[in-house]
Amino acid sequence: MSDPAAPAPARRRLSADERRRQLVAIGLAKIVETPIQDLSMDDIAVEAGISRGLLFHYFPTKTDYYLACIAAAGRRMLRTTAPDESRPGPEQVETTTRLMVEQIERRRDFYLALVHGHGVGDPRVSEVMDSVRDGSTARVMAALEVPERQRDVVRAWWAYTEDRALTWSAVPTGERPVSVSELVEECVAALHALLSIRA
Repeated sequence: MSDPAAPAPARRRLSADERRRQLVAIGLAKIVETPIQDLSMDDIAVEAGISRGLLFHYFPTKTDYYLACIAAAGRRMLRTTAPDESRPGPEQVETTTRLMVEQIERRRDFYLALVHGHGVGDPRVSEVMDSVRDGSTARVMAALEVPERQRDVVRAWWAYTEDRALTWSAVPTGERPVSVSELVEECVAALHALLSIRA
């Protein structure tokens, strides 16, 4: 049994990089349920155990903080939609497409904010979305050994797939015209059809 009179262990002082990562992790956890523009900087500071002033030492403005959270969300999106690269190429494409569709379904409002920049009027928001599409495009090209001249085709296909997923996920579950498996199958078939045009 611990001694109630014993002093509490001293809190370890975080380095600047560790503190930034902590603050971004708190923001990421909150924006799953809260629109990023509605995040309270006071609440973030309290949860991190620091003052509001110190928070702004690490992120000079609210927009800087929001953008750091959005960039981290983009990196997470790429990680969570990554296929097993040891699997055959077509299977990798099917997997990454399904994972992207499922992620858009789970986080539809946040994904819309990423695509359209809702709540953060800064062009760097679209840069995050571009980086996600670029990473996803490179992933498909590597899996299917698509030549560089068709990069724009694959990138445009990702935009199409995102739009299909957003439209599909807006419909209540029991009223959707196709299942997630059918949607993924249709999207993958569209990719192969587009690639065959400029083969």
